Amino acid sequence: MIVPGSSSQLLAAALAEETGRPLATPTYDRFPDGEGLAAVPDFDGESATVVATTDSDATWVELLQLQDAVREAGATDVTTVIPYMGYARQDRSFGDGEPVSARAMARAVSTATDRVVLVNPHERAVTEFYDVPVTVADAAAVLADPLPADLADPLFLAPDAGAIDIAETVHDAYGAGDTDYFEKHRDRDTGDVEVSPSDASVGDRDVVVVDDIVATGSTMSEAVGVLTDRDAARVFAACVHPMLAANAVTKLRGAGVDRIVGSDTIERGCSVVSVAPALADALKSA
Repeated sequence: MIVPGSSSQLLAAALAEETGRPLATPTYDRFPDGEGLAAVPDFDGESATVVATTDSDATWVELLQLQDAVREAGATDVTTVIPYMGYARQDRSFGDGEPVSARAMARAVSTATDRVVLVNPHERAVTEFYDVPVTVADAAAVLADPLPADLADPLFLAPDAGAIDIAETVHDAYGAGDTDYFEKHRDRDTGDVEVSPSDASVGDRDVVVVDDIVATGSTMSEAVGVLTDRDAARVFAACVHPMLAANAVTKLRGAGVDRIVGSDTIERGCSVVSVAPALADALKSA
């Protein structure tokens, strides 16, 4: 059975349809003292696939409860799908006495599951923190699907050299254009930092800025501002994980983004494509 967390109900339903597995209907309650309770009263089976994005502390707790609940209900085989892994960017200690938060979360999840499936984690090294086998699903290609078919001489841009792979994946799926990444240049006299594409010109071209996650939107909106200043035609922002915290959408639209495209790893208004097919493939090999 597919067992959805409260923040992944649409994705879990899509995955159930993709795989032909039944969809459980958990209950999500909260007590007067603020404690939550996630339960699976209709669970019936020996195998459970818990699908729960962890975009808040509450959803982490809910995930642990769902894992325990399916075990209590009789599941002998549990797979945990984490479409978006919160805390993945805290993959190291940043000072004396500070935790490696990604490791702490991974270890907690590992205690009640047989395997884990992640979707485009911010740092692939976080897979090493789990004490059970981990499969990584690369869903970036789906971001090409909602892009206009008539992009003018498109350029797919990564925010830095380390993210060029995801831009290349979207470019390959789209089937036209070029790829490049942004570089930062610091003025020796003023100390000001300028962000610009490393190689390609952008004038009169449609540009797709691609990243794994957009959180506050500050980095991407800065990049988009450079593109509009250099006479790019249309600018699209595409990301696997559309966190879009606080005023991120306003920042991006104010910088000149024509459209924001995201997947349903985090369910937002711009989540116009599903990673369910990529997850279905990953589950086959998990």
